[in-house]
Amino acid sequence: MTPTDDTTQATETGVEDRLTRPGAISYLHIPATDTRQAATFYEAVFGWTVHGHDSARPGFDDGGGTISGAWMTTQEISREPGLLPYIYVEHIDDTVERIEANGGQIVLPPYPEGNLWVSTFRDPSGNVLGVWHAGPR
Repeated sequence: MTPTDDTTQATETGVEDRLTRPGAISYLHIPATDTRQAATFYEAVFGWTVHGHDSARPGFDDGGGTISGAWMTTQEISREPGLLPYIYVEHIDDTVERIEANGGQIVLPPYPEGNLWVSTFRDPSGNVLGVWHAGPR
């Protein structure tokens, strides 16, 4: 878990209170073939805050600040997703462009699902994830 700073309160266990929400997903390991490349990709595409960028195991806080995690070379890449996480974005077309410009690959281009726009992509390691936004394209 990430260290606390002036804007985050820690529980008596030393874990940030934003991560201790019962029943909520709060921490993820993302498999990576190159952890530094993965950190750079997610930082550039989604604006995630990266900790220990130059270390062998950089960590992150997502854009909403409610999920933290780390990139791991010891776990299998999810080339064919079972569990498929989706990241909310403000503009799907801009995000698709950033994915491709930063070494990712679009698996399914943006398509409508009701009033949502959805797309899936492979990160530079090969993991498949999704992106979505609400409203008009």
